[in-house]
Amino acid sequence: MNSFLLLADAVVVLHLLFVVFVVGGGGLVLRWPCLAWLHLPCVAWGVVVELAGWICPLTPLENHLRRLGGETGYGGSFIGQYLMPVLYPSGLTRHGQVILGLLAVGVNVAIYGRLLYRWRKRPPAGPRGDSPPNQA
Repeated sequence: MNSFLLLADAVVVLHLLFVVFVVGGGGLVLRWPCLAWLHLPCVAWGVVVELAGWICPLTPLENHLRRLGGETGYGGSFIGQYLMPVLYPSGLTRHGQVILGLLAVGVNVAIYGRLLYRWRKRPPAGPRGDSPPNQA
């Protein structure tokens, strides 16, 4: 296998990890809240791409690398090529894209809602930033 095809496969793995992070990365944010600064822009990008019907820039990059490696690229999107055959055998439709985008929004709204609820329930910090002592 030549290096262009290996790079194309690496782009596919990166793309899949990005999609998984967009949809489920809020779970990581529950554990490490500082990841919200990375996760929220990724969610925004992923949702906009789906709802607008755009093609993610990683898809043409992968196709270009495949052509350089002697293979043919594919038409459509990454989701249509790799994920939709698993989720929906009939292929990606515009309606399916909107549903996937809204699903990503719904999952993340639920996760961030839980995170905000936890932050609001937290007791106020004491003068040094730690929790006040328990009063009996």
